[in-house]
Amino acid sequence: MVKHVVYPIDKRLMRWSNGSLNMTVGTGYADSSMLLRCTGARSGKVRDVPVFAFEHDGGWVLMASAGGQERNPAWYHNLKAHPQCALLVPHRGEVSCVAHEAESEERERAWSAANAGYSGYAVYQRPIPVMVLRPEN
Repeated sequence: MVKHVVYPIDKRLMRWSNGSLNMTVGTGYADSSMLLRCTGARSGKVRDVPVFAFEHDGGWVLMASAGGQERNPAWYHNLKAHPQCALLVPHRGEVSCVAHEAESEERERAWSAANAGYSGYAVYQRPIPVMVLRPEN
């Protein structure tokens, strides 16, 4: 239901409000709910995807958890194929970024930052890729 009902509403609400409003208002996650704009890995089309993003070390961390599903979300594959992206950040607007998958020590620090924002990632039964988005200069 979330994917088919909430996401389409959230995409429009976030774009309309420049990232200030989303469906998580009142849940404690409103400032972590952001809109990722990326390019489709195969289609090449621009995609807007609601994600949880956590501030970390001058950028943002995105966990490719897909809500605990066994496969990674499409946006993960999109960022791997096309790392140039944008993140619509609440109260800041759209920020152009470059994404990369965190590894080793960077992954551990990013994992900790994301888990501080949402502890549910620790219960998933598979390794979760950790993506880091850095603002372009």
